[in-house]
Order: sequence, then C-alpha cells, then structure tokens
Amino acid sequence: MKKKGKFVISLDFELRWGGVEKWSIDCKYSYFLETRKSIPQVLLLFKQNDIKATWATVGFLFAKDKKQLLDYSPSIQPTYSNQKLSSYNYFNEIGNNEKNDPYHFAYSLITNILETPGQELGTHTFSHYYCNELGQTIEEFEADLQSAQNLARDNFGISLKSLVFPRNQYNPYYLNVVEKQGIKVVRSNPDVWFWKSTKGKMMPAFRAMDTLFSISRSLSFDSNDLKNNNKIIELPASRFFRPYKDKEMFIQQLKMNRIKGEMTYAAKNNLDYHLWWHPHNLAENVDKNHNQLIEIINHFKQLRGKYGFESTTMGDYAKI
Repeated sequence: MKKKGKFVISLDFELRWGGVEKWSIDCKYSYFLETRKSIPQVLLLFKQNDIKATWATVGFLFAKDKKQLLDYSPSIQPTYSNQKLSSYNYFNEIGNNEKNDPYHFAYSLITNILETPGQELGTHTFSHYYCNELGQTIEEFEADLQSAQNLARDNFGISLKSLVFPRNQYNPYYLNVVEKQGIKVVRSNPDVWFWKSTKGKMMPAFRAMDTLFSISRSLSFDSNDLKNNNKIIELPASRFFRPYKDKEMFIQQLKMNRIKGEMTYAAKNNLDYHLWWHPHNLAENVDKNHNQLIEIINHFKQLRGKYGFESTTMGDYAKI
C-alpha cells in the first residue's frame, strides 16, 4: 500500500523560560496568563479533531515546586560567555510552585497534555539550553538533557523521545549525546539557504518573506529521505505558524494561503509537512489566532478525507 503524506505539529512550550534574559515578568504577567488559558483550548481543538502534536517542553516546567527544580538541576551548568543566557541565574526571581508562580512552573498543564489523546511530551532541554553559544560544552549539554529525562521519568513516568533545540540552535555534533540520552527524533531546520545560518541580519527577513511568498523550494519532504544520523532521525521543520498581529492584518490571508497551499501540495504528493509554533505566540489576539488555527485544522481534515493525509507526532517517526 502506497504511503500517505503526514502532517506534523510541534510546539515549543517554554513560558518565561523561552526568553528569561529579555522578558521582565513585570511586563509579561497577562501575556503568560493568556498563554496558560490558551493551551487547554488548543488541546480541546486537537482532541475534537483527532490532531496529534508534540509539545517540546522546557524541563524546568516539569517541576512541582522550586525545591524539586533545585534538586534535579545538574551539578554542571552552562558556562556561556554571556551568562545572561543561563536560566539557572534567574532562580532568585521565581516563586515556590505553580500556584503562586504560573510563569515558571507548568505541572498541571503538562498533565493536561499527557491526558489528551494523541499528544506527545517532548523535550526543549531542561533549561532552554543553547547548543551553539560560546562558552558552553557538550558535557554541560548532556547533564542538562539528563536532568530533563530524570524529571520526566520521576514526575510523569515517561522517557522523552523527541527533542527541539531551543532557538533552533541545531547542533549536529551533539547528536551522539542526544542518542545516548534516549532521544530518537530531533527537529532540524528547513533545508533552504536562508536557514543554513541563524546568524546574519538579512536571514530573518528572508524567512519572514517566505511565510508570504515562495522564495524557497517546497519545504515538504519524503519520510523515506530523512537523515538518520547516529540513530537519530532528523525531522525538518517546514513552516513557522506566524501569529496574528493587528499591524499585519493586511497580510494575514497571504500567510494562511501559503500554509494551506503547502499542506495541499504535501497531501497530493504523499509528502510530509511540519508546522511549528510556541504556545505563547497565540497569547495576543487569542481569538484571531485560534480562528486561524481552526482554519488550518479544517483544511487538514479536508486533505485527510480527500488524500488520506495523516496527523502524526515527531515521536511517531521513530516507529516508521
């Protein structure tokens, strides 16, 4: 039987840990509270429509309280040249648990994810670890990833199988350690020229333009052609689901047409398409962002009925 195309969703679940060095919590209270309210709504949408997804989650969010977070923190921590990047340096800013600090803990939300059919809990490293920053070492990265696995096992009884590198700092030299720590699938960057480097002033601009107009080749892929590096499946991202912004209201239809057109191309040609975003991306203009997500889900359902397009998690690729 001929294989069908697959629709992959991965979400980089971080709360404040995704930008702790630049996001003052005093300015972000409502933003992250809206993020937290949005997540159960998204999970309900996924459940109602049989949508699978991988929630690549910062390990700090697994902790039940500050004591547990400290207990599971590794003895060796990232020696970034820029120490503002180390999440460990912000422990003095956090509360004791999720109830009094919902910006740095998410045990109940993770439980909700795991209780929702078709959802996979993946890792975004323990501390939102940056694998390409100056000063850090592979030994520090391994200790960080091991802490994520330990806490996932002890709090949720699972072994994490999928990894998304924070800030898309994909580092192929670290894949031996990734495999050693039980990971089977990693999200890699799109195989196009403006993703070859995460540096350079113009690269983000080219990536933004590509969300509206085709300046790259098709970002769908054939699962038979995926790289298998050190027993790790490298699963490329296809498209970032750019959130709705009022100042960009006139380009929203272009954005949506681009995503739906790419999904259609993948489904027709039995290829795979990988959409990703951060849960906090939906926290502003929540209703408009949710309506766009519903539009994408409805389009997927049409493609599922017409072409057999399948919903899948990152971890499902380890079973192929």
